[in-house]
Amino acid sequence: MSSNNKVILFNPRSANSKYRIPNTILQLGAALEGRYEYVFVDGNREENPWHTLQKYLESGEFRYFACTTMPAQQLKEAIPFTKRIRENYPQVVNIWGGYFATNQHPVVLNSGYVDYVVAGPGDVAFPALLDALENNQPVDDIENLIFKKDDKIVKTAKEALLDQDTLPTLPYQKLHDTYPMEGYLGKTYLGERTIAYHSSVGCPFTCSFCAVVPIYNARWRGKSAESIYRDIKHLKDVHGADAIEFHDNNFFVSEKRTTAFAELVKDDKMHWWGEARIDTMHKYKDESMALIREAGCKMIFFGAETGNDAVLKQMNKGGTQTGEQIKAFAERLAKFDIIPEYSFVLGTPADTTEEVLAQLDYDINFIKEVKAINPATEIIIYVYSPVPTEGSELYEAVQKSGFTFPEKLEDWINPRWENFDARKNPMTPWLTPEIVDRILGFETVLNAYYPTVSDIKLTGFQRKTIRALSALRYKKNWLKMPYELRFLQSRWLRYRQPEIEGF
Repeated sequence: MSSNNKVILFNPRSANSKYRIPNTILQLGAALEGRYEYVFVDGNREENPWHTLQKYLESGEFRYFACTTMPAQQLKEAIPFTKRIRENYPQVVNIWGGYFATNQHPVVLNSGYVDYVVAGPGDVAFPALLDALENNQPVDDIENLIFKKDDKIVKTAKEALLDQDTLPTLPYQKLHDTYPMEGYLGKTYLGERTIAYHSSVGCPFTCSFCAVVPIYNARWRGKSAESIYRDIKHLKDVHGADAIEFHDNNFFVSEKRTTAFAELVKDDKMHWWGEARIDTMHKYKDESMALIREAGCKMIFFGAETGNDAVLKQMNKGGTQTGEQIKAFAERLAKFDIIPEYSFVLGTPADTTEEVLAQLDYDINFIKEVKAINPATEIIIYVYSPVPTEGSELYEAVQKSGFTFPEKLEDWINPRWENFDARKNPMTPWLTPEIVDRILGFETVLNAYYPTVSDIKLTGFQRKTIRALSALRYKKNWLKMPYELRFLQSRWLRYRQPEIEGF
């Protein structure tokens, strides 16, 4: 191996506590094993990530800087660090991957300091790109790439999804040698030492508000139950893991795979969580649901999105999900003692402000119906933020409204756009400040009346107190300016929002 073509695999900071295993850069590391020397730099585990990056770059041995980029917080390090590398180390090739880089590739590549975007899985594309650059070969035929050529953006073909069982084992030991694994196995609602794990890629649906869709185009492929269990068992036996967060976009696509995994893991006494679709899991047999719970599944995240069937259609939700099904499934899960975690996307576009407000009030009442049916249902609130899913009815309505994304990459770390990425303030023309305030006011009151079970530090006294203080607001729909509840949540409870911070 050459001594000056090493690779930095950088995971920008994404959390302020309870750091997760950085599976994205682990996956890239596995693809490079035996081909290129590489190092991990995890911004979550570094006091000053730039000092560490600079140390490697000053050695002159590193030609490639690869950075994963999820929206919002990761951009705070990804953007300024990459720009600084271009200014101070112009010989270094900067390569980005992740949802943000793929979905916002024009502004990324036009920045002048990102050379290539790996759009989708990089197991084959990333080492192939390095091979081509090392040998001065063209990159045009490498699938899953986006780059500029002759001042024009070129997107290569999408790669067929790989058989996930054929991929190399993740280099957990190499990560552990740099950042002891104990720092990634934090206490959560699920357990004392919780791991983050990906068992599949993609999703077989085309929801027009989802950042996954432009990358995978309704494709999904997962590891076998046996392969999943092998990895989980390793992390349990070697590092003492006792709980699992499956960070798949859709873990429960296959009932056969899910139940096979449940059979394997049920004697290990591990609690776990994953993401699913309501209409998919509602078709699961009762015995499958009982087995999943017996095997340790405590909570499942579902994209409910809205109780309005017409808006579900506008969202291109696909499948057979309806408002009535959302309620029926919440009731069904209560029988199996599995907590449904329902997310709702409020503030989708409409022709008039009155229509937007009417839809919002409909969903507020619908959410309260769900809570009445199954009070254990966790509710996650997002304000609709546009995703560039070309050709979708929803994105066409967005474009028609006059909404545009930033034209400069640095603008994405402006506080205004950071709130956009966190799905709290989308700055879309059809959402007036009053409507956004109503959405966020409802979220505050709802979280006070029904504090999330995943905030393990809240005491019973704190839960009862804030519930009592918010009761009148909740029952009367008094959502305007709930300053007293926000003060208590931020100062007294230090309330954690799972949609931002996880468990």
